[in-house]
Amino acid sequence: MSEQDEPDEVMTTKAERLSFLEEMSDVQRIKRPNKVDTQVPRELTPGHLERQRSAVDSPIKDRNPLTAEHVEPLKSHDVLAYQRPGIQHGVYKKLRLGQYQIEARLDLHRMTVEEARREVFGFINDCVRYGLRSVLILHGKGERNPDGIAQLKSYLAKWLPELTDVMAFYSAQKHHGGTGAVYVMLRKGDQDKLRNRERYGAKSE
Repeated sequence: MSEQDEPDEVMTTKAERLSFLEEMSDVQRIKRPNKVDTQVPRELTPGHLERQRSAVDSPIKDRNPLTAEHVEPLKSHDVLAYQRPGIQHGVYKKLRLGQYQIEARLDLHRMTVEEARREVFGFINDCVRYGLRSVLILHGKGERNPDGIAQLKSYLAKWLPELTDVMAFYSAQKHHGGTGAVYVMLRKGDQDKLRNRERYGAKSE
């Protein structure tokens, strides 16, 4: 290629470039985001919605095992009584007679069933955590109900045996509320067990 031809080639290249730019003048660059689109679709399938509900509901059910279903109805004067195997007769008798010091009380009056369900579960857990052994729950007699059913009492009779920390319970003496309240005996907490071991160990030395 001669030196005389070189300017013509440069001019041709410039002319082609200008022509290309002129043809592309109306074209706009596509702007792309630098991240993946993570927006939730507006329409969710029934299966997805069900999984969402299960993810929300399951932890609640796991934390609170107390039944929310229908229970056997009890009347105002029905006596609540329960003891797990292994509870000594003398211990249960003292509980029935109200001879243990009441270390905490829970009043369920004017609560809905669901409110009472949450309160009972939290109350028992707190009592065990703080090492309380003998507590009182006031549930009412339901005497003002037209059907005579003591609703919260009926549910409590079902709930307490469902809690493994509850060792025994019995309707209270009259001065503590009678059949409108219940004494509850709880298992020994880890701190109580440790204190007993230390006490017995000290005696044996």
